[in-house]
Amino acid sequence: MEKETIEIKHSKKNMVSYGFGSYISEFFGMAFGAYVFFYYETVIGLNVWLTGIGFIIFAIWNSVNDPLIGFLTDRPFKFTKKWGRRLPWVIIGGIPWILSYLLLFTPPDVDPNSGAIILFIWLVVMTCLYDTFASLFQVNYYSIFPDKFRGDSERRLAATLSTLVGALGLASGSIIPSLFIVFGERSTYTLQAGVVVIVCLLALVAVIPGSREDQVRIDCYLESCEEGMERKPFLKEFKTILKHKNYMAYVISFMFYMCLVATMIGSIPYVAQFVLGVKADDSLLIMAALLIGLFISMPIWSKIANKTNNDRKTMVIAATFLTIVTIPLFFINDYIFMIIAMFIWGMGEGGYWVMLSPVRSSVIDESVVMSGRRIEGIYQGFQTFVSRVSLVAQALSFSIVHTITGFVDTSDIQTPTAVLGIQIHFALLPMIFMFISTIVLWKFFKLTPEKVKENREKLKEISL
Repeated sequence: MEKETIEIKHSKKNMVSYGFGSYISEFFGMAFGAYVFFYYETVIGLNVWLTGIGFIIFAIWNSVNDPLIGFLTDRPFKFTKKWGRRLPWVIIGGIPWILSYLLLFTPPDVDPNSGAIILFIWLVVMTCLYDTFASLFQVNYYSIFPDKFRGDSERRLAATLSTLVGALGLASGSIIPSLFIVFGERSTYTLQAGVVVIVCLLALVAVIPGSREDQVRIDCYLESCEEGMERKPFLKEFKTILKHKNYMAYVISFMFYMCLVATMIGSIPYVAQFVLGVKADDSLLIMAALLIGLFISMPIWSKIANKTNNDRKTMVIAATFLTIVTIPLFFINDYIFMIIAMFIWGMGEGGYWVMLSPVRSSVIDESVVMSGRRIEGIYQGFQTFVSRVSLVAQALSFSIVHTITGFVDTSDIQTPTAVLGIQIHFALLPMIFMFISTIVLWKFFKLTPEKVKENREKLKEISL
């Protein structure tokens, strides 16, 4: 296939600014995923099943919250002409989302047994509050990408730069909390949450320039895209995306990838304390190795994608590699070997991560061709909802495995069986999730380079 020669219209500085939205999302993805379940189970002492059920309720809330927010924000408002479709919601959702992280780590100081219901209600209310604002931010932030960045070359460059900034968020989310947390000391978790809030508020300021949409795209939306078009009810819009085969293949594959991420990240403090026997700050080297692997591999994967000019093929290769390198993690209980293995694992995740935005953008392009409208919000809302299925996977995995293997809440020493359970939800289950993700992507995702080119030509014809 002949490679496209589309001009790159946005500066690298603007792309980096846009990437700070990914910075915030990845920061919280790491910090929330690693410490919230661990905090309520091992520090607060809330029963593992109550903690798990709290997470499941939190995930169920997403079944309504995310697609509905996408649907409600996929329309013009009074501020749209001046500020765009997405930037106002990025700010309106971003500020309370960041502040709500602190509330997660300030539950009432009650006995975890007699006051279990109080702690359970606090967990449910605060996680749902956190998720509502997270959805408002993320649905609109990620919806900017396919409309703002056009053409494979620009999307790959923007994806690479924003992913690099996102990787810094992943680094910050793993390093900054660990600098303040001391296993077993409750006050240190509140302290890290306060620091996280300050850092992420600064990142929110940095994301504003890159999240501003081009005026020509805003005018197109207001003057052409919506003029005279009948707005479909929510359920009809929802049914439309369920019938989009390539989107469903992509989003199901993404769901299992997020299950891998959630269970692995949530397992890290358990692995550090009970498998490797190290302190919280010793886990920094493990995360540093992962991040170095990410940073080194992302430009390599980007070059592979440009050389093949086939995003589907590159993503399948990256997914396969990530599945394979997850397997050794199950057998490792040595600190140095874990550092090496996580470096290699990071190289696998870097490939999958780099390809997410370009592939998602091609899918959105196809949706516009199919519907004749830009409804990225509800598409992104459904994807955000699906990604929260990973929280159910994490909650059920931890609750079931810890119950079967005899994990003891708030105990500094665990039996060999309990340690084996931690290794299962750290590596074995994630490997299975990623294997399924790879098969779905390879078998059912059919958006070939030829089809991508055809869709882009049709978009030009209909001026969308």
